[in-house]
Amino acid sequence: MTEAHSPTVGTAKTAGLLTRKVLEYDHTMKRLVAEAEDPVDWAPLAEFVAVDDFERVGTFLEVQNWSQYIVMLTRWASSTESFETSVRRISESGALVYYEIEERHFRGDNVNVINSMTVFEFDVHDKIRHLNVYLQQPR
Repeated sequence: MTEAHSPTVGTAKTAGLLTRKVLEYDHTMKRLVAEAEDPVDWAPLAEFVAVDDFERVGTFLEVQNWSQYIVMLTRWASSTESFETSVRRISESGALVYYEIEERHFRGDNVNVINSMTVFEFDVHDKIRHLNVYLQQPR
C-alpha cells in the first residue's frame, strides 16, 4: 500500500483494534509474497490467525482450512513477481472488518488489476477465524 493512496494514513492510530490487525496482516502478507517458497514460510501470517478454526471462502465459493490456504498462497506467490494494494475502504463492526482494496498483481510486463473486498471475522481472542473474499475483475 502506498502512502499516497491509503485513506488509512493518519487514522491507523485511531482505528479499532481489529482494523489495525487487518492492516498488519496485509502488510505481513505483502512482505511474505516476495519471500515465501514453501508453506512453512507463511508462519508469520499464522500469528494473526486462529489456525485450528480457520476457514476461507473464496471467490468461487471454495472452502479452505489454514493448511489448504497456505498451500494456495505458496502457489500464487511463486507465480507473482510482486503484489501491491491500495485501500479503498476499511470499516469495523463488532467482530468483523470489511476490507476493500485495489490489488495489482505483477507478472512480467503484465499487471492484473482487481478490486477485492474481504470480510475478516475474528474470534474472542482477536484472531482471524474466517475470511469471505469477493472480487471484481475485467473480462
